[in-house]
Amino acid sequence: MRHFAYLTDEDRDRLFEVAPQEITPDSPRHAMALALGATIYMPATRPDLVADSHRVAAAGATSTVWCLEDAIEHDAVATAEAQVVAALSAVTALPDAERARLPLVFVRVRDAAQIRRLAAMAGPALSALTGFSLPKSEVQRVAAMLAAVREVSKGRVRPLYAMPILESEEIAYVETRRPALRRLAELFTAYDEHVLCVRVGGTDLSGLFGLRRDRDTTIWDVAVVRDVLADILNQFTRNGDRVVTGAVWEHIPGPRMFKPQLRATPFDEQHASSLRRKLIARDVDGLMRETNLDKTNGMYGKTVIHPAHISVVNSMLTVNRDEYDDAREIVARRGRGGVAASAHGRMNEIGPHSHWAEQLLARAAVYGVLAEDAALVDLLSLGQRAAKRTFDLGKQPVRVVS
Repeated sequence: MRHFAYLTDEDRDRLFEVAPQEITPDSPRHAMALALGATIYMPATRPDLVADSHRVAAAGATSTVWCLEDAIEHDAVATAEAQVVAALSAVTALPDAERARLPLVFVRVRDAAQIRRLAAMAGPALSALTGFSLPKSEVQRVAAMLAAVREVSKGRVRPLYAMPILESEEIAYVETRRPALRRLAELFTAYDEHVLCVRVGGTDLSGLFGLRRDRDTTIWDVAVVRDVLADILNQFTRNGDRVVTGAVWEHIPGPRMFKPQLRATPFDEQHASSLRRKLIARDVDGLMRETNLDKTNGMYGKTVIHPAHISVVNSMLTVNRDEYDDAREIVARRGRGGVAASAHGRMNEIGPHSHWAEQLLARAAVYGVLAEDAALVDLLSLGQRAAKRTFDLGKQPVRVVS
């Protein structure tokens, strides 16, 4: 897979100084985790999961989750499990070229028993699955689920991956949070070959405090949740140990009270004022701001519920040329120390900035380096067109999560 696969070769050459690289199931785990980008959820009760997955891929998704947990009713679980198994079997029957166009597929499970049950039901078709999303990852609960993932991975050419979601009370409440995070870190190290990334459940964490952010407020404005996110990042992103992804953006277009957060100038300069109006009408300006704050704080990727959001998140994870040049210079001078004056008006301290430079170059390989800052507007526009071609966004918004 490669990000922005909907671009023509001409558009890719025009917009990118360094084009995104292809990511395969054999790529290093860290690169795969970075490449998840906007992960879109869909209930496993949908009638054609494979067709839906092709559609979100056409809109730019490189990862999707078929949900057997919160997105479906309890009495629909058995039917949904059967649909997941049938979909995995259908994927294995696809020609290689068509299968390669699908996003990475994960299944969000309810418990360890369901992991084992799905593996037994799927048999060889389990090879179509990248891994499992593990909700409400308290220490004891996630330990059992990780053990199940390791168990059903035995004999496979590639390990099945797990994406633990941190969203439980022991993570939310200050008196239990840090001891729980330390235990989780030890547990994830013990199952290192299976833990692809760490996800956060912003909706569940907010709900524990009776809170819900509106479309004019980012998750970073919710103080009690911001503190949780900061501690998660502190524990898991030291020295680039783990990729942590951002909280779900749960809004679709609706009325708003506050002033839009998207500056007019970059769009006016590209004669793209109508694009800005469309993004604001779809509440994408709030998503862009939250994704930028995620990135600033060290979170890469995000759960989304609407196809119009996919290309926005992924576009915001591209790297600009100024940062790329600085990062390359810092890495080239690593080991010599000192300070170098950036050609772009910044001070590059070789020691303190080395980790930042390594992380940025890793992201540049996955998402690409824009030829110029103005290219971001064009990339956003082409992404919205790709979503519109696949989903009729001019009518009632299409949600793939119930």
